[in-house]
Amino acid sequence: MVSTTFSAANEPDTIEELEPTAPVRRYWLVRLASIVIVLAIWEVAGRQVNPLFMAYPSDIVQAAWRMSVSGELLSAFLESMKTLTLAFVIACVVGVVLGLLIGRYRYVDAASDWLVNALYATPLVAITPLVILWFGLGFAAKLFIVFILAVFPVLINTASGVRNVASQLVDVGTAFAANERQIFTKIILPAALPFMMTGIRLGIGRAIIGMVVAEFFTAINGLGALIIKYGNQFETAAMFVPILCLMLMGVVYTTIALRFEHWVAPWRFTDDE
Repeated sequence: MVSTTFSAANEPDTIEELEPTAPVRRYWLVRLASIVIVLAIWEVAGRQVNPLFMAYPSDIVQAAWRMSVSGELLSAFLESMKTLTLAFVIACVVGVVLGLLIGRYRYVDAASDWLVNALYATPLVAITPLVILWFGLGFAAKLFIVFILAVFPVLINTASGVRNVASQLVDVGTAFAANERQIFTKIILPAALPFMMTGIRLGIGRAIIGMVVAEFFTAINGLGALIIKYGNQFETAAMFVPILCLMLMGVVYTTIALRFEHWVAPWRFTDDE
C-alpha cells in the first residue's frame, strides 16, 4: 500500500513534465501555422489586385528564381551584405566604446553629450547628397551612411546602461580596492549589457535603412539598386524580391544578436528556460 501511494505521488501531473519538449513544439507549430496562413491570404488577395500594384508569393518566387539563375540577385545580395556587415560592426565597436566613456566619466559626458543628442535628432538621411559629394558614389559613401545611422542607438543605449548601474555596486567594488579596469569589467559591463544589446538590435534596423537609402542615391549596385531598377520598369514581383531579402537580412542579424546575448549573458535567460 505504501509503495502504491509513493509511485502515484511521483507520476507526472502534466504533459510538459512527461515530455518537456512539447511547449517548444507547440511554439514552432503556432509560428509555422501563422506563416502559412499569412502567405495563403496574401496569395489569394494578391491575385485579385492589378499586378502593377501588388504581387503574390508564387509570382515573387518565380521572379526570385529568374534573378537567381541570372546571378543578378546573388551579386546584389553579397554587395549589400558586405556594406551592411562592415559598417554595422564598426558602428557597434565605436558606439559601445564611446557609450562606456560618456556614461562613466562626467567630463566626457559634458563635452560630448550635447553633440550626440544634436546629431541623433538630425535627419541624417537628408545629408546623404552631401556625403556623396564627399565620398563619391562608391563603397565609402555607403559605408559612412550606414555607420552614421547605426552608431547612435548603440552609443545612446550603452551610455544609458552605464548611468543606470547602481552606485552601491560601484561603491562595493571601490571598498574592496578594485581598480578602474576591474570595476569596468566586473561591475559596469555586466550591468550595462542588456542596454548595449538593445541598442545593437535597434541599430540593425537603422543600418538596413541606411544601406537602402545609400543605394537609392547611388543606384549602382546592391539590393537598393535592384528596387530602383525594377520599380522604374514596373515589375512589381521582381521589386519585391530584394525587399524580402532585406527583411530576411534584418531577421538573421537580429537572431545573431540574440544568440550573442545568450552567449555573453546567459544569466539573463535562466528564468525563461
